[in-house]
Amino acid sequence: MPQQFERHPLQGRALTVGYREHTILKQVDFQVAEGEVTILVGPNGCGKSTLLKTLARVLTPQQGTVLLDGKDIHRSKTRDVARKLGLLPQGPIAPEGLTVRELVAQGRYPHQSLLRQWSTQDEEAVGDAMAIAQVAEFADRPVDALSGGQRQRCWIAMVLAQQTDLILLDEPTTFLDLKVQVDLMNLLVDLAHRQGRTLVVVLHELNLATAYADRLVMMREGSIVHSGTPDDVFTSAALAEVFGLSASVIRDPQSQRLLCVPRVAQPERARVVSALPKAVSA
Repeated sequence: MPQQFERHPLQGRALTVGYREHTILKQVDFQVAEGEVTILVGPNGCGKSTLLKTLARVLTPQQGTVLLDGKDIHRSKTRDVARKLGLLPQGPIAPEGLTVRELVAQGRYPHQSLLRQWSTQDEEAVGDAMAIAQVAEFADRPVDALSGGQRQRCWIAMVLAQQTDLILLDEPTTFLDLKVQVDLMNLLVDLAHRQGRTLVVVLHELNLATAYADRLVMMREGSIVHSGTPDDVFTSAALAEVFGLSASVIRDPQSQRLLCVPRVAQPERARVVSALPKAVSA
């Protein structure tokens, strides 16, 4: 059989990125495998969101290149990029009173032009996106009247309406209850594994990351320290190196997924007792 090669629709080469005089990313090489869920983890300020924004063309690198389907993304037309790549930034806010249907319809912007106005195809794309994200029942309700988890699904529906094969999401589970986080991650992974989408996700929750990542990327101080499957890179040593965290990594007996269990320091009873004031004899 001929050898199968991974296709990398999105790549960053030698990316150096910063804000004014402050450098965040330092000569970072990064690539995304088609049809996989790649999850970025690391401590606050390590460069996860900066890398995602650079890959999405929100930030321009000081050095290096981002390639989208082999072409320099920063030299491509905005509309052309938006037809290939969808981005859900952290904490998006919808205008007051905007309905779910109106928000999701914004995802069709890349497909509009002076010669091509709203069509049956656009209407079908919006309907399909709302159905996949399970927000069709809220179509005529204001987005700001929904719960946090429902609003996040509406934003995902908007990205889905773009009909891009590549989707980047910056901390989509932040401030959501655990059950809502799990439901949302199930939805995202289904997009990749059943529909062939390619996802890059920034997450803070380590156990969610290891449960859902095909490829886990661990960052520290503007560099990629480890990259591979969770089984390959998610270890106690890696957690100590990347996060300065003392933790055990165990395998859930039912799902066989890896879990991070922080080691809780136990006080030494003898030392505590000796520090107590001694009783005075009568």
